[in-house]
Amino acid sequence: MSAAAQVRSPTTRVTLAGVEAVQVGQRTASGGLLVVILHGFGMEPEDLSPFAHSLSVPGVFLFPRGPVEISAQATGRAGPARAFWPIDTVARTAAIARGTPRDLAAEHPPALPAARELLLRFVQEARSQFAPQRLVLGGFSQGAMLALDTVLREDLPVSALLLFSASRLALSEWQPRLPRLAGLPILQSHGRADPDLAFSAAEKLNLALNEAGASLTWVPFEGGHEIPFPVWRQVRRFLGDHAPAE
Repeated sequence: MSAAAQVRSPTTRVTLAGVEAVQVGQRTASGGLLVVILHGFGMEPEDLSPFAHSLSVPGVFLFPRGPVEISAQATGRAGPARAFWPIDTVARTAAIARGTPRDLAAEHPPALPAARELLLRFVQEARSQFAPQRLVLGGFSQGAMLALDTVLREDLPVSALLLFSASRLALSEWQPRLPRLAGLPILQSHGRADPDLAFSAAEKLNLALNEAGASLTWVPFEGGHEIPFPVWRQVRRFLGDHAPAE
């Protein structure tokens, strides 16, 4: 590991547009790179913020906290957990127990529009505060689906998308909007043994993104519902390629 990679970026907690977030890194003089990454269901921003430290990519990383509080019983983890919208945890647990990971293409979460509006306000406030030259939006699992949904439906000037372990969602509404992604750099990763969101769903999403003309970096891996080292390596390269020159 290089000396530069060993320097730990500063971490702070901020509130933008009424949304709490963990911030890693600082704005450069020219505005630089802003990366907004959304956590998955039953997670916290702190679960993903170490990822930004390890990348050692200059810029500001923001990890917003989902508005929905999730019980320990629903997540099986100790301590607090959040989500961007509630889900049927009984159905999710049963699917995992059966060994039939889900494809959410037919799901239309009632709280999705509110989550999208929250993210839109957050990103607009972040852009106003940090004045980035380039904005990368992404997320893990539920967060990835929200990021893609928002880019498809709203006018957000994103330079690239990061989609970790995502499924298709509200596909009948996404389908006519997919051409908006033409030319957009997208990194998509998914574990072949993901017990929660089906790898086959990720492959179908990948096909849809390809057909829409997105500039895809596809990172399948041998693993589950996670962001392992092979993905980290590709993300570091991807962000380096799309970071503005200082």
